[in-house]
Amino acid sequence: MIFVILGSQKFQFNRLLAIIDNLIEERVIEENVFAQIGSSTYKPKHFRYKRFLKHETFNQYVANSRVVVTHAGTGAIVNSLKEGKKVIAVPRLSQYKEHVDDHQVELATIFADKSYVLQANDKNDLADCFYKINDFNFKKYVSNNFKYISYLTDYIKQCAGKIDD
Repeated sequence: MIFVILGSQKFQFNRLLAIIDNLIEERVIEENVFAQIGSSTYKPKHFRYKRFLKHETFNQYVANSRVVVTHAGTGAIVNSLKEGKKVIAVPRLSQYKEHVDDHQVELATIFADKSYVLQANDKNDLADCFYKINDFNFKKYVSNNFKYISYLTDYIKQCAGKIDD
């Protein structure tokens, strides 16, 4: 199953939904697709969807998916990677009013350059991702939050010591 994540922000991502419908019509995608479409107004024709999902239901879809196609939001990407999913990140673009700027291009590129995800910017890219996803060597994502927590803990202890002086 392919799970499509469009996030919960106020921005539509109709372009991605229409591309997926088109790739299903062209039989590039032949497995079941389910999407969490958020604020998008496009209504998929060839796959099931819901606007928003409860947290538990959302996590079940991620767990049960083989592939996650997601907007290039950090949370959606990282959570899917932590679950060991094959991820295709499609950045929202400001020119289509999908976001206020193009920061998601930068985020998707960073994750793709490290081989954590495949990146698709348009229909042809997304089709290519589906053609190569089974053979692509995804790098295992390892969170380094413990480094940040350790750094902050040490810093707070250091600051606390200066207060006592």
